[in-house]
Amino acid sequence: MRTTTATAGQDLPNRVLVEHGRSGKTRVMANQAESPLAWLVRRGKISLRQFAAGERLRSDYQLAGTGPRMTMRWDAAPTAKGARGAPEAADPSSAQIAAKKRFEGAVAAAGPGLSDVLWRTVCNGDGLELVERDMAWPVRSGKVVLALALDRVAGFYGV
Repeated sequence: MRTTTATAGQDLPNRVLVEHGRSGKTRVMANQAESPLAWLVRRGKISLRQFAAGERLRSDYQLAGTGPRMTMRWDAAPTAKGARGAPEAADPSSAQIAAKKRFEGAVAAAGPGLSDVLWRTVCNGDGLELVERDMAWPVRSGKVVLALALDRVAGFYGV
């Protein structure tokens, strides 16, 4: 059985982890800035298709602005109109509305049982171990559930 504990400050982007396994202790460097999806695809646990679908879902989530805001909005100042002015930019509100519709459609395509793991892992950035523990799932079942959800999202996006 392997357990992982942090031995350095948890606010650092890289931290040293100690894995306790059959062969004793092993020191491992973990990049905390890496997303759970990037970690899974780099280790061959999900396919590139599933990774692309997850990244599109995360992009739509962020573009829709459905997450909590930490600071005030700093939108660009209005541009001059007329022949010498800059071309009209896309209306940010319509882009947000379209992203929110895509996000809601992708989550609906995943289904009610799979949307929780999608939101927590892809959008919120929670690790699968935390999701499994919070949802009272068996150990290592989160990868299977997340892979199923990402397959459905990939079908929705046409990836």
